[in-house]
Amino acid sequence: MKFTDGYWQIRDGYHVQNPADVRDIVQKGDSFTVYAATKRIERKGDTLNGTLLKATYSSPMPDVIRVQLNHHKGKVNPGPEFALNTLNTDVQITQDEHGAELKSGNLRVSVNKSKGWDIGFHYNDKRLTGSGWRGPAYIESATEGVFFREQLELGVGEYVYGLGERFTPFVKNGQVVDIWNEDGGTSSEQAYKNIPFYLSNKGYGVFVNHPEKVSYEIASENVSKVQFSVEGETLEYFIIGGANPKEVLDNYTKLTGKPALPPAWTFGLWLTTSFTTDYDEATVSHFVDGMAERDLPLSVFHFDCFWMKEYQWCDFEWDKDMFPDPEGMLKRLKDKGLKICAWINPYIAEKSILFDEGMEKGYLVKTADGSVWQWDKWQAGMGLVDFTNPEATAWYKDKLKGLIDQGVDCFKTDFGERIPTDVVYHDGSDPVKMHNYYTFLYNKAVFDVLEENLGKNEAALFARSATVGGQQFPVHWGGDCSSNYSSMAESLRGGLSLGLSGFGFWSHDISGFEATAEPDVYKRWVQFGLLSSHSRLHGNESYRVPWLFDEEAVDVVRDFTKLKLSLMPYLFNSAVESSVQGLPMMRAMVLEYPDDPTCATLDLQYMFGDSILVAPIFNKKGDVRYYLPEGTWTNYLTGAKVEGGRWISENHDFKTLPMMIKPNSLIAVGAVDSKPDYDFADNVSLHLFELADGETAQAVVVNQTAERELQVAVSRSGSKLSVRAEGAGKPWSIVLRGIDSVSSVDGGTQQAGSHGVIVAAASGTSELTIEL
Repeated sequence: MKFTDGYWQIRDGYHVQNPADVRDIVQKGDSFTVYAATKRIERKGDTLNGTLLKATYSSPMPDVIRVQLNHHKGKVNPGPEFALNTLNTDVQITQDEHGAELKSGNLRVSVNKSKGWDIGFHYNDKRLTGSGWRGPAYIESATEGVFFREQLELGVGEYVYGLGERFTPFVKNGQVVDIWNEDGGTSSEQAYKNIPFYLSNKGYGVFVNHPEKVSYEIASENVSKVQFSVEGETLEYFIIGGANPKEVLDNYTKLTGKPALPPAWTFGLWLTTSFTTDYDEATVSHFVDGMAERDLPLSVFHFDCFWMKEYQWCDFEWDKDMFPDPEGMLKRLKDKGLKICAWINPYIAEKSILFDEGMEKGYLVKTADGSVWQWDKWQAGMGLVDFTNPEATAWYKDKLKGLIDQGVDCFKTDFGERIPTDVVYHDGSDPVKMHNYYTFLYNKAVFDVLEENLGKNEAALFARSATVGGQQFPVHWGGDCSSNYSSMAESLRGGLSLGLSGFGFWSHDISGFEATAEPDVYKRWVQFGLLSSHSRLHGNESYRVPWLFDEEAVDVVRDFTKLKLSLMPYLFNSAVESSVQGLPMMRAMVLEYPDDPTCATLDLQYMFGDSILVAPIFNKKGDVRYYLPEGTWTNYLTGAKVEGGRWISENHDFKTLPMMIKPNSLIAVGAVDSKPDYDFADNVSLHLFELADGETAQAVVVNQTAERELQVAVSRSGSKLSVRAEGAGKPWSIVLRGIDSVSSVDGGTQQAGSHGVIVAAASGTSELTIEL
């Protein structure tokens, strides 16, 4: 939201007051509060009839500093508030006549009393950002209420990322962003997942702790500042430090919640009925059997909206005309090795058998006069489940439990963005704050009922909307995209932005949701989709099975599905890393290479885990231009070696793309390519890529409950490779990629392989020595 008219003047209708004169600094326990007048105080009489703004600095955990700005603190706050975690923190506060300083871990904030308003944030000796003259502001408007604003410094060459799943340009500099969940598709500035957290390439993050609308002006209203504002008497934000961007995300997700670890089966290929298509059990079986007949491994089948009868969403009852025996059907599908996903949303249509029950028991959101809030968008006369009412939440969860008992394994939690603000909630929550926060309660309820009935690390969603903390309930997908290359690229931008907002797992509708893709778009999107965290074939008005596009599409789906499944030992360990450290599996290049200036703006490629670079192809010709950081990289699919530190131009058919392995990598590859949930350590092969003299490459293999089963380290000294393994209870081997022969092997046997020499470890051995 803009308040100024150019750099010097204020827009008509606004009265802006800034802290101008620090009058006092008062320490209380592990915090201190700065009291600042909004004008210079020359004599005692100047203190009368004036405003005093306050800023309180504290720390909820090491390397995180909380800033609470307020004007009048007596205003009632009905909530909701984001649930935040705190840790015991050794806070050091110093104060003298010049100012005060608070230090938490390696992060500190300093207040200079002599300059009117001069606040600096430092990590060790590095200045990250600061709040200076005319930065914070209490703003009054006769027509729009009151606002609190902050402006933080933006350095030369500094870029801002994140703020949720945004489909606008990846670097947010120059943009106006409103944190307000909306159902706007992937081709607009609106977003389904708005997160008031941004990450800077200078190595810090800023989280604005407000569930309601937060308005950002990012190098836009003031081109050297990041500005954010909220309506009301207070503004609270956190400066989050770390030694690198990964540590910043780790600290942010310590504060707001770590992503849960999705079960291994979710990483396989999902196929859906699509949205508005006609289907019954015969249709579903035709597609499932067709996939099996073509050797296309399928892990999850998803029933979209019309598994329920039209006009009755949601009643959680199968349309008996189309599915007369749902329990039998689900058993027959599960006997084929499939997991089942069912579409739901939090809306109850008036024709639903649940509407009267929800209305009578007060389970639906109400208007000010006590009526049920209703409208006709989406479902005729629909109401909204009031998840602030514990009884309503239990009621909703009980309906889902019935589906779980029938055989449903997970839910696609669609919608959650179209939340009205002219309503009354059971617990008295502020409806404006609930607009964004509603999705947290909705997805938490669904995730909880799955976890309660299926067990920890067995719960999974396919969620569209999100707010802060929603990362705890994976997986999320990118919403309604179009079936063209431009939309494929915007989807990737959205996923990379969400990953830099604390979300570990993300997917998208392969080949686009709207309309039907041309065969070339379908095949290129399949490559991208099966080199994503989660992979789903889904659309709107047409089916997405590959043989409806062309026969080559069948081959592409087969090849890349099997490729992903074979990589599950590497990918599932990356997933565990995501759940522990809050890192995305699909990582923007800047996250892995923060010191490489070329990586700062890249949004057409990404790292899949920490070692695989993927550059999807966005055109019919198969041309691709991508950037490789320094070192010798290897194309996993072709074996071609490419020197990095430069841009590369290539052309690829539909069977390949740039899937580049960074040097000094050890990639764990499984012995199974038919399903995602198998014994990853049994006969695992560890592919070694371009290990330099004096370097060590490591790989960890975990089981499906995230327990470490095997850890292997390979070190090189001249022509000798020393291999050490821990937990080697099952057969394993080393594949020396691109090396055709070795002089000798001690501790195992060697044989030629299609990718290089295969060295199989002797049974029970924990050490190998290989002479090149």
